[in-house]
Amino acid sequence: MKTSEIKKIVNEGYKKIATQGCCSCSNANNERIAKEIGYNEEELKVPGNLGLGCGNPIALSSMKEGDRVLDLGSGAGFDCFLASKKVGKTGKVIGVDMTIEMIQKARDNALKNNYSNVEFKLGEIENLPIEDESIDVIISNCVINLSPEKEKVFKEARRVLKNSGKMYISDIVLLNDLDEEKKNNPELLCGCVGGALLKEDYLKIVKDAGFKFKILGEDTGISKKQYSGIPLESLKLELVK
Repeated sequence: MKTSEIKKIVNEGYKKIATQGCCSCSNANNERIAKEIGYNEEELKVPGNLGLGCGNPIALSSMKEGDRVLDLGSGAGFDCFLASKKVGKTGKVIGVDMTIEMIQKARDNALKNNYSNVEFKLGEIENLPIEDESIDVIISNCVINLSPEKEKVFKEARRVLKNSGKMYISDIVLLNDLDEEKKNNPELLCGCVGGALLKEDYLKIVKDAGFKFKILGEDTGISKKQYSGIPLESLKLELVK
């Protein structure tokens, strides 16, 4: 399937979630998923949780007051709002998302809840609307797997990070390859599976982009909890420029 086709499918899928929700999306279900992947009760008081992640990159990260933080695929803003508390008034959090409806939802959440140090930008994570070497910490939660151009994502991430800047990722990777039917299934493409790579291939792209990396965790249990037993895991990484 062509890159443009995949992006269109993903964009339409997340537009629908932003405007209509999904068949299993409810506040109770979103909270259950968030707890399973590492968020606590206090964190769940923050707006924007759509139950779409596969980990808690905020808990993994080393962000501090005054940092400039970038969230790749920021959705309704959940992780950005959590990060805003860490960086404080002297810091800044920028969320980038390709779906205008998600951006609007995040901006509405920010306005209603007075998050003055958070900004949301429409853009693709393969072509970030961010200046070179301007970011201290990048976070991304179950988003890079959706991109058909992962090499570009990591090259862009490295471009915008300051020297010695860090990136914290929770993402879905495959433990066994999928057949072509599953790889081209629109539901699986939007569901973080169809476009996912084998773990070894994913880590090779990270390394080839020029990052040093450390594996912080591997959640194989998420397969049965959220992905009907498909052989995959949530991979948690720290990358350093």
